Amino acid sequence: MRKNLMPNIDWVGAVDWNVRDFHSYNTDRGATYNAYLIRDTANTLIDTVKGPFFESYYRQVADLADPASIQYLIVNHAEPDHSSALPQAVKAFPNAKIVTNKKCRDTVQKYFGGADWNWQEVKTGDSISIGSRTLQFIETPMVHWPDSMFTYVPEDELLFSMDAFGQHVASAARFDDEIDLDIIMDEAKTYYANIVVPHSKAVKRTLDAAAGLPIKMIAPSHGVIWRKYLDSILGAYGKWCTGTVRAKIAVFYDSMWESTGKIAEAITQGADLDGVATVMMHVRHNSLTRIATEFLDTAAFAFGSSTLNNLMMPAASAALVYLRGMNVQNRTGFAFGSYGWGAKGGADQVEEYMKAAGWTLNRPVLKCSYRPTQQILDEAAEAGRELARIALEVAEKQG
Repeated sequence: MRKNLMPNIDWVGAVDWNVRDFHSYNTDRGATYNAYLIRDTANTLIDTVKGPFFESYYRQVADLADPASIQYLIVNHAEPDHSSALPQAVKAFPNAKIVTNKKCRDTVQKYFGGADWNWQEVKTGDSISIGSRTLQFIETPMVHWPDSMFTYVPEDELLFSMDAFGQHVASAARFDDEIDLDIIMDEAKTYYANIVVPHSKAVKRTLDAAAGLPIKMIAPSHGVIWRKYLDSILGAYGKWCTGTVRAKIAVFYDSMWESTGKIAEAITQGADLDGVATVMMHVRHNSLTRIATEFLDTAAFAFGSSTLNNLMMPAASAALVYLRGMNVQNRTGFAFGSYGWGAKGGADQVEEYMKAAGWTLNRPVLKCSYRPTQQILDEAAEAGRELARIALEVAEKQG
């Protein structure tokens, strides 16, 4: 397990091989909790790890430096996956100042106490000399919590980016050129779609603020460290945070006796135009994590549900609530579905929810009673073709 980033800068984090749920985010490839040690005149730790992994973290630090020599412990973010080992670290590194911004200090104290810890508050523009290196601090509120912060080492052009540019990948490899790039870019997209996307405006401000920094390496708090494919991850973030989409449509649905499923198939088949990517997902058979990831770069979509107790299906409701929470705007689509003996049903409720989410409806709800007739299926195919045309137009405008 390679740990060295640069001379006297080492990874001292933890690999969580078995975690599969991260507050409702499916981590199918596990996760890492990255922390770093800088050995200099003033030995400095960048973050801690999740509490259960403290012993491993401590052993790695102690193998490289006398715990009593740690003079600074930088806390870039208060979320427990990074900070829940902090109470143990304060005891283990008794001479360390806890360096963070005011919001982070307040949040840490709400979680763990620590009013009597040796705190040093910093803000954007502040710096600390640790010997041959300088630590510069950039507050990055809402990327993705109000307390989030970057730490930058100008002498090495190294950015400790906290959750930004992260991915949930458990691996013995530490760097982006040691794992298949397609895998880590897919995980980076999944991470953005499920964690960061509600705060895209803040991400854009942060990218703009950091644009003037020369950067040779980005060390996030989850996943691999970026040293070779910086252009790939920075370019992707530039697209994701500005809402850039592909010529792509998604058809999401839940179906009881496959009537809504048949409409979904007809929509998907109708959308099969040259240059348009299509994806069809049964929401009960796919995780919310994958649904949100597919939605991230979708230009247009259809969402369908059959009717259960005069309402949409529970899994359809859960998916819509999750997507709405992602706050992805500038999406066009329509609702569809089937119902039985009632005059209204799941599809109507889907449409109401789409309106409430602020998504543009390009046509009225498409629905059928019991089973779709050929006329309904033909209408569904035409509706799919219209979605595909919309997706092409949006992608063309975005260039």
